[in-house]
Amino acid sequence: MLKKALRAKYKALRNELSEIEIEEKSLAIANQVLKLPIWEKTYFHLFLPIEEQKEVNTEFILHLLSGKDKEIVISKSNFATREMTHFLLTDNTKIKKNEYNIPEPVDGLEVPATKLDVVFVPLLSFDKKGHRVGYGKGFYDKFLSQCKPETIKIGLSFFEPEEQILDVFENDVLLDFCATPNGVYPF
Repeated sequence: MLKKALRAKYKALRNELSEIEIEEKSLAIANQVLKLPIWEKTYFHLFLPIEEQKEVNTEFILHLLSGKDKEIVISKSNFATREMTHFLLTDNTKIKKNEYNIPEPVDGLEVPATKLDVVFVPLLSFDKKGHRVGYGKGFYDKFLSQCKPETIKIGLSFFEPEEQILDVFENDVLLDFCATPNGVYPF
């Protein structure tokens, strides 16, 4: 399928999920994340979910990372430049929703993308080769291309993979893994 059709399909599927289903599936995804070979790493980038878009609730993963004393990094988006600035999440970090309902840090200690060991990636859909479909603004492709080559990129999805995304671009950054409620897909 093409990205545009996949965006429509998976937005519709996510819209059908109840709050209870989102919580249960998000917890199941966090349990799958525990199986990944990432726990010796230090710097973890985590997205905060846009509740209105029914994204994976990353609070469970946040608790896992906190419990394992990992450095947690969250981002702020600049829609004019389509770039993200990354900040260390601390007890003093103030979170505020932007105009697109994305929870973001107000300010804090900036962390360069090159310091990140693991990045959890939001997505609408992915395929069996590790390609993903997001909202189409290119924020994550730009961000992931700034990370070091060995940074582990992990998609989080409520749904299983599509066979193939047909209209991939050469600058699309592939995932290393994708965690769903039913398992982990390595690429």
